[in-house]
Amino acid sequence: MKTIKQVCIIDDDPIFVFGTKRMLTKNNFCSNIEVYTNGEDALESISLREESNFPDIIFLDLNMPVMDGWEFLDEFSKLSKKSKVLLFVLSSSIDSQEVQRAKTYDVVYDFIEKPLTKDKIGVLINKLGIEEL
Repeated sequence: MKTIKQVCIIDDDPIFVFGTKRMLTKNNFCSNIEVYTNGEDALESISLREESNFPDIIFLDLNMPVMDGWEFLDEFSKLSKKSKVLLFVLSSSIDSQEVQRAKTYDVVYDFIEKPLTKDKIGVLINKLGIEEL
């Protein structure tokens, strides 16, 4: 079983971030949650770390100011030390073209439609073999 220590949420919607943090905490999904409101701030912070301090999971929104999710994916894909991160695109878009586009990135583990619910967290726990805290 894998233990998730750090989750990174990259999303500019404070209501979604609040709800997601609450769901992750309530379901004992991880021990630490960091939040960025745009891809640029997240990329800057993550890229300066040693790989051992990378988040275990990144939940990425696509539509944000400054640097959107697509731009983040383009830049994050270039990092040499990204191999252990499970990146999930979380979007309210159900456009099949966006889903397919997201899946063309090697760094994207899966596409999840917002919101992140208890059931979706349960699926992630089972699918990834995560040990609850």
